[in-house]
Amino acid sequence: MKLIHIADTHLGLAAFNRLDPDGMNLREKQVYDNFLSAIDTIIHHKPDVLVHAGDLFDTVKPKTRAYTTVLEALERLHAAGIPLVIIAGNHSMVKTRYTTSPFEVLTYHPSEITAAYRFRYERVEYGDTMFHLIPNMLRAEDYRTAYDAVEFSPSHHNVLVTHGLATAIKDKRLATVAEHELDDTILSDKFDYIALGHYHRQVQITDNAWYSGSLEYLTYGEITDTKGGLLVDPGKHDVRHLALPKTPMFDLGTIACHGVHPGDVTDEIISRVAKKNAPQYAMAQVTLDGLSREHGKGIDTRDLAGVREQLLDLKIRVKSEDKDTPVPLQQDIRMIDYLQEFEGFIGRQQLTAKQKEFALARGREVLASVMDEHRGTAE
Repeated sequence: MKLIHIADTHLGLAAFNRLDPDGMNLREKQVYDNFLSAIDTIIHHKPDVLVHAGDLFDTVKPKTRAYTTVLEALERLHAAGIPLVIIAGNHSMVKTRYTTSPFEVLTYHPSEITAAYRFRYERVEYGDTMFHLIPNMLRAEDYRTAYDAVEFSPSHHNVLVTHGLATAIKDKRLATVAEHELDDTILSDKFDYIALGHYHRQVQITDNAWYSGSLEYLTYGEITDTKGGLLVDPGKHDVRHLALPKTPMFDLGTIACHGVHPGDVTDEIISRVAKKNAPQYAMAQVTLDGLSREHGKGIDTRDLAGVREQLLDLKIRVKSEDKDTPVPLQQDIRMIDYLQEFEGFIGRQQLTAKQKEFALARGREVLASVMDEHRGTAE
């Protein structure tokens, strides 16, 4: 059995308020296009099964383009004869047992797809491998109930697919809605392989458990993460990195600004972007260390107009003389991802799931109008 493990594709994610010629958020379009290119790469490797460990969509109510992108991917997998095994993650999991899941639509597709999204343990057999599926659950304790229902097959390789935060990295919480911690006992060595979703860095947790990570850089906090998929042979316990298409994100490093003229700082930023030879509409981050009163309000970001036209986004962080933690440059207000910041804030509050859902829904409406306003008026 050869399987490919991916997760956290977050189709529908939009950021940076930049539009393509047809009026679609450019970052959102990149995510769609790269996902379909990744599917083509996966097909080229001819796996017996494609495993997606959750967060296919960025929200529980996907945009139409997100749906059509997945349907196109299913068409390509169907034509290649590659089954899809997928579970619901916290971003695309409904919050009650009585709400229609976005996966209901996908199961009507004629392709061979097994989707676990009903808050219970399910399993499916492909060739010499039994896949045990535990989707994102309503409560943390529900994982234990689901795990206790697991029926190991003595005549198959056993693969667990689940979504959550492993205890070993509990300090890496993403502060998102319905983020649950996975008890170490669930990540049992009885499984030949455990395909994990939720954490966006590709990393091995135990001898047999891996996060494939997200396909894309979803925040600047992930700038050093390994992205892509995993090519897995459960029988041989062989796991290898699989490079997949993504939009590049570059760290331009830190520029020492003490005693340096603001114009020279700007020139250095432009020079570092040029040296990276970044493709059009890549993302980049630079840190300015030691901006002081002699710089006034900081560098004149209007001089960076050419660089910003080339890149999808340039994030400028400032590490001032009296603060160790870099903060975004004030003039970068159009580049703030308001929705992401707000969702992270709500996720950290002590609210019930229903209260969080309400706050997020209403908050998104307000922030959408703020983003529209800044798109046209921010200087």
